[in-house]
Amino acid sequence: MSTHAAALVVIGGGQAGLATAHVARTLGLDPLILEASRSPAGSWPHYYDSLTLFSPARRSALPGAPFPGDPDGYPTRDEVIAYLAGYAERLDADLRTGHRVVQVAAESGEEPGGLFEVVVESGESFTAPMVIAATGAFSRPHRPDLPGLDTFTGAVLHSSQYRRPEEFAGRRVVIVGGGNSAVQIAIELAEHTRVTLATRHPLRFMPQRVLGIDMHLWLQRTGLDSTGWARPLLTGGKGTPVFDTGTYRAQIATGNPDHRPMFSSLDGDHVVWRDGKRERVDVVLLATGYRPGVGYLDELGALDGDGHPLHRGGISTTHQGLGYVGLEWQRSFASATLRGVGADARHVLARLVKLTHSPGRTPVQPRAGAR
Repeated sequence: MSTHAAALVVIGGGQAGLATAHVARTLGLDPLILEASRSPAGSWPHYYDSLTLFSPARRSALPGAPFPGDPDGYPTRDEVIAYLAGYAERLDADLRTGHRVVQVAAESGEEPGGLFEVVVESGESFTAPMVIAATGAFSRPHRPDLPGLDTFTGAVLHSSQYRRPEEFAGRRVVIVGGGNSAVQIAIELAEHTRVTLATRHPLRFMPQRVLGIDMHLWLQRTGLDSTGWARPLLTGGKGTPVFDTGTYRAQIATGNPDHRPMFSSLDGDHVVWRDGKRERVDVVLLATGYRPGVGYLDELGALDGDGHPLHRGGISTTHQGLGYVGLEWQRSFASATLRGVGADARHVLARLVKLTHSPGRTPVQPRAGAR
């Protein structure tokens, strides 16, 4: 198979990869984007049908392109897909869909001046002095080690497999998790069946709007949206904040869905609650998040024992020229969101470009007519 040279390879053509490519162009680089799927929309086409953003359109845009429609409205999944497709179409970059990356290697070792070799599923490879992993986490759903989960005789699904509520009508459902997606799905399912949210910590509701202004604007104005030190304040170490206009809390107060402490175990087709009571359950739905989907870096030695990137603010601590965009809490609360990936891309690229111009490395040449 052939090998091609590039100044920068961006792995992933979803929101993080597209934002990174846009920023790269403003710096005078010609990025090559390798996207596994057939369309540049990342994981969005695979989310459940009714998903809506918890940030308004005016706070949900990638760099250089405002989100269309009502700036104070909350975009739906399909609106995000259309937005990303349009963004990619206008992006002046080499975007190759159907190119699933399977391995990244340090072609000339880890010494300054070396190149990375990026290999795709077809066997084709690309070399570059800079690589940014922007594949997000949807491909690696997290399945926690819950007592009895592996032998539960009912259905076990991750929220990544959930699409619409009708297929669960009449089935007893327990959702594990208390974040925004868990609560959204629980509220939707409650119109069709009996649902319980099971969590290790209390649900943490945060008002969607304060004094008529969306909370995301307050977070931005106070600086909490773009700083890493705010993590303990926003999470408290006890769960993810759920943005709510008041409707979620009111619905849960009706008792369907209800909220209970995490069960003790699963036994056959029963859940055993903390008080010892047993209840037959048809479905356990895990709304337990994701882990970074960067398995193609395994052999490079850039990950820890759990498969998490070794980095500081998106800059690899193991390989010069390697960076990340789109990791949860990479630099701030907003890092893995539409509104946050652009700022992280600017931070990472500025430092990687500086590193590639350091003594011992071959400088990355900007393209003609850099903007």
